[in-house]
Amino acid sequence: MDALDNTTANRINLIERVQAILLRPKETWPTIASEGHDAKTIYRDYLVYLAGISAVASFIGLSLVGVGAMGFHFRVPVLNGLANMVVGFVLTLAMVYVVAFIADALAPSFKGEKDLPSAFRLVAYGATAGLLGGVFQVLPALSILGLLAGLYSIYLFYTGVPVMMKVPQDKALPYTAVLVVCSLVAGLVVGMLSVALTGAGAGRGMHMGASSGKGDVEIRLPGTEIRIDTGKLEEAGRQMEAAAKRMEEAQARGDGQAAGKALSEMMGAMTGAGQGGQPFAPDLMQQSLPDRLLRMERTAIEARTDSAMGMSLSRVTAEYSSSDARVEVVFQDIGAVPALAMVMGAWAGSTVNRETREEVERVFQRDGITFKEEYRKDGSQAELTGLLPNGVLVELSGDSVDIEGLRQAWRDIDIRRLAGLKRS
Repeated sequence: MDALDNTTANRINLIERVQAILLRPKETWPTIASEGHDAKTIYRDYLVYLAGISAVASFIGLSLVGVGAMGFHFRVPVLNGLANMVVGFVLTLAMVYVVAFIADALAPSFKGEKDLPSAFRLVAYGATAGLLGGVFQVLPALSILGLLAGLYSIYLFYTGVPVMMKVPQDKALPYTAVLVVCSLVAGLVVGMLSVALTGAGAGRGMHMGASSGKGDVEIRLPGTEIRIDTGKLEEAGRQMEAAAKRMEEAQARGDGQAAGKALSEMMGAMTGAGQGGQPFAPDLMQQSLPDRLLRMERTAIEARTDSAMGMSLSRVTAEYSSSDARVEVVFQDIGAVPALAMVMGAWAGSTVNRETREEVERVFQRDGITFKEEYRKDGSQAELTGLLPNGVLVELSGDSVDIEGLRQAWRDIDIRRLAGLKRS
C-alpha cells in the first residue's frame, strides 16, 4: 500500500503543472528543479498528453475539416491523416530527447552546467506552450495562433535556463537563442522525415524504445527503423560546444564573420555534416552522363557544389530534349550528410506496390540499389529514382516519356562508374 501511495505521489498533476508553467514560469522552475521526476515519468504523465493534443488536432484539421481558400478546398485522405498523426506524435516525443541532448551539450559554453536530466526537464516543460498551441491546428486558419504559442515557449526556455542549467542571467539570452536555432534545424529535419515516412504508408506497428546496452533511442515502423545514436549525439554535442565557444569569443571581439562561421559549424555538427565523408566532386559525377539519351541531344547541364549551415552538397543536372519530349537527369550526393540522407532516402527501406486507374508507384530493391518508380499509365509523365549504395541519389523525370523510356535511359547512363565512386 505504501509503495502505491508513493507512486501516486510521484505522478505529475498535468493540469496544475500546465497552469503553473504557463502563468508563473519564474516561480515554477525552482519547483521543477527540485523534483526527482525522470524522463520516463515525464513522458508518461506529461509529454504523451501534450504531444497527443497536437497530433489529434492536426488530423482533425487536415483530414476532417480540410484547408480552403479562394474557392479551393483540400483534405488529406483519412488513412494518410492517421499515419501522419501517429508518426508526428512519436517523432515529437523523440524530438524532445534530441533537443535536450543539445541543451546539455551547449550549457558549458555559456558558463552553465552539463546535466542531462535537468536539460530534459527544461525542454519538456519549456515546450508546453508550443505543444498546447497545436490545438489550433483543428482549424488551419488559426494556425498563426499556434505560432504565437511557440514564441511563448521561447520565453519559457529563457526563464528556465538559469535555474535548470545554472547559466548566468547575462548568458541566458544568447544560450536560449542558440538553442532555439539548433531546435529549428532539428525540427526541420524531423518534419521532412515525418513527410517521408507518412508518404511510405507508415503508422502501423510502431515501436519506440531503447536498444540493449547502448542507450540508443529507436523508433520502428513498417519498413523503416530510426535509431538515435546517443554516442554520436554526444560527439556532435562536443563539436557544438566548441563552436558555441568560438562564436561567443567572436561576438565579444565584434567579429561578425567569425561568429557566422562558428554558427555554421554548429549547424553542421547538428546535421552530421562531414561524418559521412566529403561530397563527391561534381565533375566526377558528371562523367557518368552520356552526350545523348534516348536519341535526344543534351541541351543543358549544370554541375555545382553548394554550402549552407555547415553542409556541402554536390549536384549535377542535365536536360535532354527533342521537339516532342524531354528528360531531366539529376545526380545528388546526399551520403556526405547523414541527416539529409536519412530524410531524402527514408523511402529506401520500404517496399511499395500501389496502382490506380491512372498511376503506378513502386519501390523495390535490385542489385544493391533501391528504385522508386512513379508514372502515369498514359505515358505522359514518369519518374525513376535510384539510391546507390555510396549515397548518390539519381533522379530521372520525363515529359512525354513513359516508364520504359526512363528504364532505357537508366541503362544508358554509366551507373557502374557513378556507384563506384569512393568517398574520402
